Amino acid sequence: MIGTIHLFPLQTNIIARHFPLVTWLIIGVNGLIFFQEAGLPQETLQKISYLFGIVPARFTHTDWAQQVGFPLHVYWPFLTSMFLHGGLLHIVGNMWTLAIFGRNVEDQMGPIRFLLFYLLCGVASGIVYTMINVDSVLPAIGASGAIAGVMGAYLRMFPTSRVVVMIPILFFPFFFDFLAVFYLGYWFLLNFFSGVMALTATSDTGGVAFWAHVGGFLTGILLLPWFLRPLSQRQPCHADEGRIEHAWGHLS
Repeated sequence: MIGTIHLFPLQTNIIARHFPLVTWLIIGVNGLIFFQEAGLPQETLQKISYLFGIVPARFTHTDWAQQVGFPLHVYWPFLTSMFLHGGLLHIVGNMWTLAIFGRNVEDQMGPIRFLLFYLLCGVASGIVYTMINVDSVLPAIGASGAIAGVMGAYLRMFPTSRVVVMIPILFFPFFFDFLAVFYLGYWFLLNFFSGVMALTATSDTGGVAFWAHVGGFLTGILLLPWFLRPLSQRQPCHADEGRIEHAWGHLS
């Protein structure tokens, strides 16, 4: 979008009580798969993206899918697509965001619940993307839909926490801190309106799967209550827990 202000999250001021085992496990698995892909020929990578990524027309136009050679009644791509990435910036951006918000969400859910929650958000985001882009023959890959679910859960739990962000202006980085509700609200609205604008495009040009982000984010907000630890096992986190200076200390 023309005129968009890009906000890059760097840290939050909510302190996690437990080591985010699953968050780092997901990051590790994605990194391992990406480096395995890095040594493959471009033609092979394209085949992997089509077979294990989400190609909406594969599920909505079965006659076409059968004609071009897709296996029928195979729905694994809704899971496998979230472990594939299209480039270094793609995976670094996704995993960085997961590391920032995932640790606090996992802390409130526990590792097993968090893993299931993450996967369900990713699958739901893929379904939403497919329902809105029924005629697309291009593959969608990446963990951003699942991570959007984590961001939605974070917003519901910690709307008044602080998020340190970096805003590049004329090649110079400027640092600010915002309430999570403002940062995550801006992120959601940016993706929603970008998705609306994409619907008016005259051709299937690919690019960012905005509706996967929107679907994952809303799924995270809705599913959160069913995945939280029992109240007796949760340590309360307050909006003002940890000063913003503490968050900056983690950046050094």
